Amino acid sequence: MIRLSVNINKIATLRNARGGNNPNLLKIAQSIERFGAQGITVHPRPDQRHVRYADVLALKQVLTTEFNIEGYPEAAFLQLVIAAHPAQCTLVPDAPDALTSSSGWDTKTHQSLLKETIAQLNESQINVSVFIDPKPEMAEYAALAGAQSIELYTESYASGYHQSKETAIKPYILAAEAAHGFGLGINAGHDLDLYNLKYFAQNIPHLKEVSIGHALICDALYFGLENTVQLYKRLVAPN
Repeated sequence: MIRLSVNINKIATLRNARGGNNPNLLKIAQSIERFGAQGITVHPRPDQRHVRYADVLALKQVLTTEFNIEGYPEAAFLQLVIAAHPAQCTLVPDAPDALTSSSGWDTKTHQSLLKETIAQLNESQINVSVFIDPKPEMAEYAALAGAQSIELYTESYASGYHQSKETAIKPYILAAEAAHGFGLGINAGHDLDLYNLKYFAQNIPHLKEVSIGHALICDALYFGLENTVQLYKRLVAPN
């Protein structure tokens, strides 16, 4: 079964636009779990423009599904992750001021940083996933760094899907096969939506989890949050 983890950063962005606590991030996260999602993802950035560090610690107290915290491994972030002790930490190479993720790690070039960071998190019994582009070599060096999983950065698949979905997905199939051979779990995320998710889920071997935020929250404006979570769940459900 492929897990659906919902990224709730956009809910926090909406809350922060007016101050206060409306919408209530904790309540919505719990509702998303109740609606059937198997995980909650957050990406607390240093400027705390959406999910804040305090939110992360509060979410830990109420979530019952997999908690996945994404971020760049600077000292403050790592301290937060160790304190919150999520089921999974996804390491991303984003600069502190990045609007959103735009590439995966060069796991060969940054091998030393990744190895040191992963060892620190594993010592605290936190599983680590490394955000990578769909390249077998990047999966190989993620495994060498000690990661438990990789998350495939799916922007190029999403942007190429409507031109040729077969061409767009090919490098992801190769990367997933390689990652599985290296003993890694396989996650995926970024720009997956109601139109391109099913084909991806049906064709990527050994896929364990998809993390979806922006598209799902946008769709919820039209279809309602509960219905939208169910729509996405059905797309990744076994045939």
